[in-house]
Amino acid sequence: MLAQRLQLVEQAEPVAGKRLRIAIATEDMKSLNAHFGSARRFAIYDVTPTESRFVEAVSFTDVSNESGAHQRDGDDKIGPKVEALTGCHLLFVLAIGGPAAARVVNAHIHPVKLPKPETIENIVGRVQSMMTGNPPPWLRKVMSAQNERSMDFLDEE
Repeated sequence: MLAQRLQLVEQAEPVAGKRLRIAIATEDMKSLNAHFGSARRFAIYDVTPTESRFVEAVSFTDVSNESGAHQRDGDDKIGPKVEALTGCHLLFVLAIGGPAAARVVNAHIHPVKLPKPETIENIVGRVQSMMTGNPPPWLRKVMSAQNERSMDFLDEE
Protein backbone atom coordinates (compact mmCIF):
# COMPACT_ATOMS: atom_id res chain seq x y z
CA MET A 1 0.00 0.00 0.00
CA LEU A 2 1.49 3.29 -1.06
CA ALA A 3 1.14 6.24 1.31
CA GLN A 4 1.65 9.74 -0.01
CA ARG A 5 2.29 12.60 2.40
CA LEU A 6 1.63 16.27 1.84
CA GLN A 7 3.32 18.26 4.62
CA LEU A 8 3.65 21.95 5.27
CA VAL A 9 7.13 23.21 4.41
CA GLU A 10 7.18 25.93 7.05
CA GLN A 11 8.63 24.92 10.37
CA ALA A 12 6.51 26.62 12.97
CA GLU A 13 7.68 26.76 16.55
CA PRO A 14 6.25 23.87 18.56
CA VAL A 15 3.25 24.96 20.55
CA ALA A 16 3.99 25.05 24.26
CA GLY A 17 1.55 23.67 26.78
CA LYS A 18 -1.42 21.50 25.93
CA ARG A 19 -1.27 20.24 22.35
CA LEU A 20 -2.95 17.30 20.69
CA ARG A 21 -2.22 15.96 17.24
CA ILE A 22 -5.44 14.64 15.74
CA ALA A 23 -6.08 12.62 12.59
CA ILE A 24 -9.42 12.63 10.77
CA ALA A 25 -10.49 9.98 8.25
CA THR A 26 -11.74 11.86 5.20
CA GLU A 27 -12.50 11.48 1.53
CA ASP A 28 -12.70 15.19 0.70
CA MET A 29 -10.36 16.93 3.23
CA LYS A 30 -13.39 18.89 4.47
CA SER A 31 -15.27 16.41 6.66
CA LEU A 32 -14.94 13.29 8.73
CA ASN A 33 -16.70 10.98 6.29
CA ALA A 34 -14.80 7.68 6.12
CA HIS A 35 -14.27 4.41 7.93
CA PHE A 36 -10.70 3.68 9.00
CA GLY A 37 -10.09 0.76 6.62
CA SER A 38 -11.58 2.41 3.55
CA ALA A 39 -10.31 5.94 4.17
CA ARG A 40 -8.22 7.19 1.27
CA ARG A 41 -7.02 10.23 3.23
CA PHE A 42 -6.30 11.40 6.75
CA ALA A 43 -6.15 15.10 7.62
CA ILE A 44 -3.76 15.75 10.51
CA TYR A 45 -3.97 18.82 12.73
CA ASP A 46 -2.19 20.16 15.80
CA VAL A 47 -4.80 21.48 18.21
CA THR A 48 -4.42 23.62 21.33
CA PRO A 49 -7.23 25.09 23.42
CA THR A 50 -6.98 28.35 21.46
CA GLU A 51 -5.70 27.49 17.98
CA SER A 52 -5.32 24.77 15.39
CA ARG A 53 -2.92 24.19 12.54
CA PHE A 54 -3.13 21.85 9.57
CA VAL A 55 0.03 19.70 9.65
CA GLU A 56 -0.29 17.23 6.80
CA ALA A 57 -2.50 15.05 4.64
CA VAL A 58 -1.74 11.37 4.19
CA SER A 59 -3.24 9.58 1.17
CA PHE A 60 -3.46 5.88 0.37
CA THR A 61 -3.93 4.27 -3.02
CA ASP A 62 -4.94 0.80 -1.81
CA VAL A 63 -7.67 0.62 0.82
CA SER A 64 -9.97 -2.00 2.32
CA ASN A 65 -13.12 -2.81 0.40
CA GLU A 66 -14.98 -3.46 3.69
CA SER A 67 -16.26 -6.81 2.38
CA GLY A 68 -15.42 -8.56 5.63
CA ALA A 69 -13.30 -11.14 3.78
CA HIS A 70 -10.07 -12.16 5.47
CA GLN A 71 -6.91 -10.72 4.01
CA ARG A 72 -4.37 -12.82 2.21
CA ASP A 73 -0.88 -13.22 3.65
CA GLY A 74 1.21 -10.16 2.86
CA ASP A 75 -1.93 -8.09 2.19
CA ASP A 76 -1.71 -5.76 5.22
CA LYS A 77 -3.76 -2.63 4.64
CA ILE A 78 -3.96 -1.58 8.28
CA GLY A 79 -0.25 -1.52 9.24
CA PRO A 80 0.77 1.24 6.81
CA LYS A 81 -2.11 3.43 8.00
CA VAL A 82 -1.23 2.96 11.64
CA GLU A 83 2.42 3.67 10.86
CA ALA A 84 1.50 6.84 8.93
CA LEU A 85 -0.47 8.11 11.93
CA THR A 86 2.41 7.66 14.40
CA GLY A 87 2.64 10.71 16.60
CA CYS A 88 -1.10 11.39 16.58
CA HIS A 89 -2.97 11.33 19.88
CA LEU A 90 -6.55 11.03 18.59
CA LEU A 91 -8.03 9.39 15.49
CA PHE A 92 -11.55 10.36 14.42
CA VAL A 93 -13.41 7.83 12.23
CA LEU A 94 -16.97 6.81 11.36
CA ALA A 95 -16.14 3.16 12.08
CA ILE A 96 -13.17 0.94 12.86
CA GLY A 97 -12.98 -2.83 13.22
CA GLY A 98 -11.77 -4.55 16.38
CA PRO A 99 -8.38 -5.74 15.07
CA ALA A 100 -7.66 -2.33 13.52
CA ALA A 101 -8.70 -0.54 16.72
CA ALA A 102 -6.35 -2.77 18.72
CA ARG A 103 -3.44 -1.88 16.44
CA VAL A 104 -4.28 1.82 16.69
CA VAL A 105 -4.44 1.66 20.49
CA ASN A 106 -1.14 -0.28 20.61
CA ALA A 107 0.39 2.65 18.69
CA HIS A 108 -0.75 4.95 21.53
CA ILE A 109 -3.48 6.57 19.41
CA HIS A 110 -6.97 6.89 20.91
CA PRO A 111 -9.67 6.08 18.30
CA VAL A 112 -12.88 8.11 18.47
CA LYS A 113 -15.92 6.90 16.51
CA LEU A 114 -18.51 9.48 15.61
CA PRO A 115 -22.01 8.37 14.57
CA LYS A 116 -22.31 10.54 11.45
CA PRO A 117 -20.21 12.73 9.14
CA GLU A 118 -19.11 16.05 10.57
CA THR A 119 -16.97 18.91 9.29
CA ILE A 120 -13.31 18.98 10.28
CA GLU A 121 -13.85 22.51 11.60
CA ASN A 122 -16.53 21.24 14.01
CA ILE A 123 -14.33 18.37 15.22
CA VAL A 124 -11.41 20.71 15.88
CA GLY A 125 -13.75 23.06 17.76
CA ARG A 126 -15.09 20.21 19.89
CA VAL A 127 -11.56 19.06 20.75
CA GLN A 128 -10.62 22.61 21.73
CA SER A 129 -13.71 22.89 23.95
CA MET A 130 -12.92 19.58 25.65
CA MET A 131 -9.29 20.61 26.24
CA THR A 132 -10.32 23.65 28.28
CA GLY A 133 -11.68 23.41 31.76
CA ASN A 134 -12.36 19.85 32.84
CA PRO A 135 -11.72 17.41 29.96
CA PRO A 136 -13.50 14.04 30.00
CA PRO A 137 -11.51 11.21 31.64
CA TRP A 138 -10.47 9.57 28.35
CA LEU A 139 -9.08 12.88 27.06
CA ARG A 140 -7.29 13.61 30.35
CA LYS A 141 -5.59 10.24 29.99
CA VAL A 142 -4.48 11.05 26.43
CA MET A 143 -3.26 14.50 27.44
CA SER A 144 -1.35 13.22 30.49
CA ALA A 145 0.29 10.44 28.45
CA GLN A 146 1.96 13.02 26.21
CA ASN A 147 3.51 14.90 29.14
CA GLU A 148 6.86 13.56 30.23
CA ARG A 149 6.96 12.37 33.81
CA SER A 150 8.74 14.80 36.02
CA MET A 151 11.32 13.60 38.51
CA ASP A 152 11.26 16.89 40.49
CA PHE A 153 10.02 15.06 43.57
CA LEU A 154 13.49 13.52 43.94
CA ASP A 155 14.95 16.96 44.67
CA GLU A 156 12.64 17.55 47.62
CA GLU A 157 14.63 15.47 50.14
